[in-house]
Amino acid sequence: MIFKPQHMDFELSPYTGLTRESWIEAGEYLLRGIFKNIKQFSDPVVMPRKETKITYPHSADAVGEKKAEYFEGLARSFFIAAPLIHENPELEIEGYKIRDYYKSHVLRICTADDPFCAGTYKELLEIAKGEKSKDPTRTFQQTVETCALVICLWLCKGEIWDTYTEAERDCIADFLRDYAEGNTVPQNWRLFNMLVLAFLNMEGYEIDRSIMREHASHILNYYAGQGWYRDGHSFDYYSCWAFNVYAPLWCLWYGYEEEPYIAAQFEKNSNELMATYADFFDRDGFTNMWGRSCIYRNAATSAFDGNMMLRNSVVDAGLARRICSGSLLQFLEREDFLYEGVPTLGFYGQFMPLVQGYSCAESPFWLGKAFLCLHLPKDHPFWTQRENNGTWEGLVKDEVKVTALDGPALCFSNHEANGETILRTGKVVKQRDDRHGMWNYSKLCFNTKYPWEAAPIVDSEENIRVESQQYVLHDILAETFENANVTFWHGEKDGVLYRRQFFGYNLETECHWIQAINLADFAVPYGIMRVDRMRLFKKPVELTLGAYGFPDNGTEIIRKTENGAQPATAVILKGHDFTGKEKQLAMTIYDGWESLDVIHSTGTNPDSEKSVLVHASAKRMSHNHYEKSILISQVITKEELADFSEDELFPIKEIVYTDKEKCGGYGAVTVRMKNGGEKTVDFEGIEGKLML
Repeated sequence: MIFKPQHMDFELSPYTGLTRESWIEAGEYLLRGIFKNIKQFSDPVVMPRKETKITYPHSADAVGEKKAEYFEGLARSFFIAAPLIHENPELEIEGYKIRDYYKSHVLRICTADDPFCAGTYKELLEIAKGEKSKDPTRTFQQTVETCALVICLWLCKGEIWDTYTEAERDCIADFLRDYAEGNTVPQNWRLFNMLVLAFLNMEGYEIDRSIMREHASHILNYYAGQGWYRDGHSFDYYSCWAFNVYAPLWCLWYGYEEEPYIAAQFEKNSNELMATYADFFDRDGFTNMWGRSCIYRNAATSAFDGNMMLRNSVVDAGLARRICSGSLLQFLEREDFLYEGVPTLGFYGQFMPLVQGYSCAESPFWLGKAFLCLHLPKDHPFWTQRENNGTWEGLVKDEVKVTALDGPALCFSNHEANGETILRTGKVVKQRDDRHGMWNYSKLCFNTKYPWEAAPIVDSEENIRVESQQYVLHDILAETFENANVTFWHGEKDGVLYRRQFFGYNLETECHWIQAINLADFAVPYGIMRVDRMRLFKKPVELTLGAYGFPDNGTEIIRKTENGAQPATAVILKGHDFTGKEKQLAMTIYDGWESLDVIHSTGTNPDSEKSVLVHASAKRMSHNHYEKSILISQVITKEELADFSEDELFPIKEIVYTDKEKCGGYGAVTVRMKNGGEKTVDFEGIEGKLML
């Protein structure tokens, strides 16, 4: 059953109708699903598990993993429960008094001799030694959850933390201290240690300030600009639901008073994120499926609340609530969102190509971070200002607003014509066999209304011949297939975004011996036009390029051609998504491509069980011969079945090359559009500014 709010106000919230009361109802809706699966008060928050191969616990003997699951279930569900407990200390769900349940289980999770203790840091080190681990930097999932725990104890301090005896508080503090002062992962995890130390300090416990300063200085130095932090090789939502939530909380709890310089930088960085972050979401407030841990879904909106914790917050409260509420409804209004009452391991329904091995059945409760906004009082502007839709309210017909950020290598475009936001990324480094990582990060485009599709298997050898929004390179002689595992970023110039992708990149091989493609793309009203140049040293090869995966719930497939001065072929798909909403996609190919085909797939689309993938193909057969190197294509989409116009399907009037052979191997390529616009693509000079 989908979420149906009882309290709605379309005067205050003209886009979503949601109010603070609606959010409280949504939190209670999720808690009901959780507590339906808890048979008795003494049971931990361990939820039904539909899948057992990828997620943890990975075996019945994995004691440390089982303890981590207890803690993850408790702490992450507490994200939802804590603000509701503060709002209504007498709240009962499924026969349980929620305050009493969390008060009891928080103490139990931290008590060494309790059967549901999460495991003390020292205990887990001993278990690790028993597993013959000699790694002195060993880390544990429990460190992550200690941070969630202290945030939630702060949110309902008067209702739970202050009601413990001094001995009970000391027991919890001792448990927390060991993790806070223990080893951590040298990326966003440092913030977990920082917040636990800050909480202990607030509550009068002595802490090691040198450890605090060491972690805080490193977090500050991960900053890449425009509000984004580097978290390993890649950029993703961890910059938003970790760095830009935990750092503001740290400022509030500790930094402003104890480390004013670092706190001021964190505040500045959060405000820089707010300058563009609203445009990361689409006209409906939808969150894009991109990066790892997408099972956390609308937790990406928690960065808005993080900014509102700062002394000098700049966020537009009415716009922030509109996006937070829109993204909440993106998931809660779908029938497939829950499995036995709890959020699935997926983006919408269960979707295992998305899921990482560090997750368990309770991991999706990280989306509870979105509910941290309920700590804001009723009279806060977040709840009292009228919803507005920011950029979307100012766009004129068919306008596209493009934002390109060189620091995190992110380019996102807001398309008035269809209300979608398309993300193009760079600075991506993945192992050549890491298909999962490439799906999460290496797609040419990520679309808020077309979540990324996993690879369909289309031959008996299980070779990946076609990928959605990815090139696949087939070496015909070697019979190998390669995906682009590394994406360098050049940036935007005169309305064109330049990047380079390498197929099977590795550090042992000189880059000139690695097949590559230079990417150049620009926004059109309904999507993206590509004018890419192959950078090949070896032929014969075949190259394929897929459009977005299209949900197949009965799809009409139409083929059209234009036989004029600029010949082109288009395939149009018309149908509906899982929820019944109208969908339409068209892919058009111009110079460089030879064919445009359609394949059907099962189990590779996050929205629907079946899907359709339109894809282009081309071969280059003559080794060391000057052949066509430019590949021009377009993918456009909209959320209705009304036909695209001929000019939308076939927008190019003329393609002008520098070279007389019209292969595009050197010099500029100018694309002149039927609407009078034009774009000049010129790859000269990008070699000197390629960034990872």
